[in-house]
Amino acid sequence: RSETFWTTTGMFPQEFIIGFPKCVKISKVAIQCYLVRTLRIERSVSKDPVDFEQCIEKDLQHTEGQLQMEEFPLPDFQATYLRFIIKSGFDHFVSVHRVMAEGT
Repeated sequence: RSETFWTTTGMFPQEFIIGFPKCVKISKVAIQCYLVRTLRIERSVSKDPVDFEQCIEKDLQHTEGQLQMEEFPLPDFQATYLRFIIKSGFDHFVSVHRVMAEGT
């Protein structure tokens, strides 16, 4: 639900990790967030959330008063864990409202 969200504590970088029950194939990741300037997505195929490798790093567009919606196509992509690192924001506090991963 986009009405609920995770918010940063005011300093950067900030990160969160999403884990899957096993290694999965992901074709696309989408994120809805607010005031995020630079976002990096990393993946791990390990059993535990270690040995992450960078997949995507992008500067997002500033959208005053509305959520930022970004999609990242990921052909032939596998992961057990995804780590989202918010490297910087357009304000001291930013929020993440939804993360979606499509695949098998």
